[in-house]
Amino acid sequence: MSHSIQTLEAALHDVLGGQVKQLDSALGELTLTVAAADYHDVCQTLRDHARLGFEQLIDVCGMDYSSYKDGAHSKFTDAPRFAVVSHLLSISNNWRLRVRVFAVSDDVPVVASINDLWSSANWFEREAFDLFGIVFEGHLDLRRLLTDYGFIGHPFRKDFPTSGHVEMRYDAEQKRVVYQPVTIEPREITPRIIREDNYGGTH
Repeated sequence: MSHSIQTLEAALHDVLGGQVKQLDSALGELTLTVAAADYHDVCQTLRDHARLGFEQLIDVCGMDYSSYKDGAHSKFTDAPRFAVVSHLLSISNNWRLRVRVFAVSDDVPVVASINDLWSSANWFEREAFDLFGIVFEGHLDLRRLLTDYGFIGHPFRKDFPTSGHVEMRYDAEQKRVVYQPVTIEPREITPRIIREDNYGGTH
């Protein structure tokens, strides 16, 4: 473990104290896991505290642990299904930190929005809402970002069918786009048979 990582790890324990639910170090990176109730406060401390100074939010993404490692959550066996992972950067200290928070409910996963702390969280949180169905409480414009208006479900959830629920096509008779249940017909794949003489220089 590098001196910089050790310094950050010590600072996190000193500043956050009991709000540190878990702190993992692997491959030269730190992952801080916090409770959903502490998530917003912890993020604000990470940004504003002089010893930490994480000025930039690089990314926010959703996670679905329902089939992690063939159905096992590894060390998160008793943890909820959905989590939100944020990647932070401190330019002044040259530190990076991954922050993970698990949503309490699997049926309606909810975590606090951090868009008021870092404006870059806006579309990242909308993307996680769209693709995983994670609700960010306090987000002022939480709506789908990547899928179509009539899209059903959340396509990055592990139980979402790879073919989807409905398909969209243009109907020439109705002169408009129509939605209908997905129909997938089995295709017969016939290998190409080479019949040309001297193909590839053979005799």
